[in-house]
Amino acid sequence: MTTPRSFFDQQVRMLEERGVECTVVEVPRPENGRGPAEFARFYRRVLREALLGDYDLVHANYGLVGPFALAQPVRPVILSIWGSEVMGYSNRLDRVTRFAARHSDAVIAPSAAVSRELDRPHTVVPFGVDTDLFRPMDREEAREHLGWDPDTRIVLFPYDPDRAVKNHPLAERVIERLSVEAELRTVSGLAYEEMPYVMNASDALLVTSERESGPMVVKEAAACDLPVVSTDVGFVRDVLKDVSNCYIGESADSLARHLDSALERGERADSRDVIDGLGLDEMADRLLTLYTTTLRLHP
Repeated sequence: MTTPRSFFDQQVRMLEERGVECTVVEVPRPENGRGPAEFARFYRRVLREALLGDYDLVHANYGLVGPFALAQPVRPVILSIWGSEVMGYSNRLDRVTRFAARHSDAVIAPSAAVSRELDRPHTVVPFGVDTDLFRPMDREEAREHLGWDPDTRIVLFPYDPDRAVKNHPLAERVIERLSVEAELRTVSGLAYEEMPYVMNASDALLVTSERESGPMVVKEAAACDLPVVSTDVGFVRDVLKDVSNCYIGESADSLARHLDSALERGERADSRDVIDGLGLDEMADRLLTLYTTTLRLHP
C-alpha cells in the first residue's frame, strides 16, 4: 500500500479477527517525498516477503502498487482500487492501475461509482464504517465534550481548507447565501476517535469537493444520522439515494437552498437505518469470501 488510511487499518483489524494473518508492506515515505529509490526498496521488500514468507496471496491496496504485487511470481494477486486511480485525476496513474487490474487474479471496487469506471470483471466491496464508533449521540453531550457553543447552528466542513480539491471557497459562498444564520466550522487533523463527537455536535455536513473517490466522511456522517449536503462526487449519490434530509447540488445557490432546508427542518437524517452494507463486518465477510474463491481458482 502507499499511505495508511483509517478504512484500511479497520480492514486489516477485521480480517485478523477472522483468523487471517496479515503483513502490511508500505511504500517508504521520507520527509522529502517518494522517488524511484523508495519504490525500489518497496519492491525488494514485496519480493522478499512473497518468496520467503508463508503467504497464500498478495492483496495490493491502491492501483499504483499493483504492478509491484504482480512482479512477484509466486502468489495470486488481488487488487483493491481505492478510487482516484481510475477517476481521471492522472492519466499515468490511470494507465498503471488499468494495467494492474487486467493482470490481477481478482479486482475490488469500493463503490458503484468506481465500478462504472472498470472494464474488467470485478467485485464491489464497499469500505466499511465502524458503526460502533460512528453512531448517533446526544447533540448537547457531544458539544459539551468538544466545548462548542450549544446554541450556534454549525455546518461542518471536515477538511483542510488549503486542499484546493475540497473547494473551501465554494463552502464559504454557500454559507453566505443561507437565509438562516449558521457557522461554517472547519475541522481537520483531529484524532479519529473524536470525529463521531464532531459529527453529532454538528447540524449538517457540507461537502463542496470538485472530485472525490469517496468520500468516506459521508459514510461516517450517515452512520451518525447527520444531514449531508454535497456536490455530486464519488459515491455520494449511491450512499444518500434513499436518505431523508440529505441533498445533492452543484452551484452555490442550489447547495445553499438545500442546506437551508436541512437546517430549517432541524431533524437528523435516517441514513443509519436505510444504508445497507455500511458496517465493518459486511466488508470483512465479503473480503474473506473473495480470498477463498481466489485461492480455490488459483491454488
